[in-house]
Amino acid sequence: MTDAYFMTQALKEARKAFEEDEIPVGAIVVVQEKIIARGHNMVERLNDPTAHAEIIALTSAFNALGSKYLPEATLYVTLEPCLMCAGAIYWSKLGRIVYGADDEKNGYKKTTTTNWPFHPKTELVRGVLQDECAQLMKDFFLNKR
Repeated sequence: MTDAYFMTQALKEARKAFEEDEIPVGAIVVVQEKIIARGHNMVERLNDPTAHAEIIALTSAFNALGSKYLPEATLYVTLEPCLMCAGAIYWSKLGRIVYGADDEKNGYKKTTTTNWPFHPKTELVRGVLQDECAQLMKDFFLNKR
């Protein structure tokens, strides 16, 4: 199984958010090539600004494993995590983060600039299925304008 395969699974979650009129971000958590958790944005549904796809997926993964740390896990998310999600990712001690599209407006890089916001042992992979992830966001906001 490849990063592209798992990102297609995260994109399925993002499409669920799109269909629910949520900003279309999806996330999955994978351990030993098995999806153990899924999430998509639920900010509007839950009336909760912290209900981002990453937070939903991480909480589900913690519950599935009975652990607050995920050093053997990979988080696949369709959009660059925001600073809030970067903090949650830091504290979860994730082994890897793989994301699709950059988020110039709200991504962690906007705020952290040169500082690494993740755990020192966390590996980061950017740009997996970037075009597909970005297009879903463009389509969503095109419908809003």
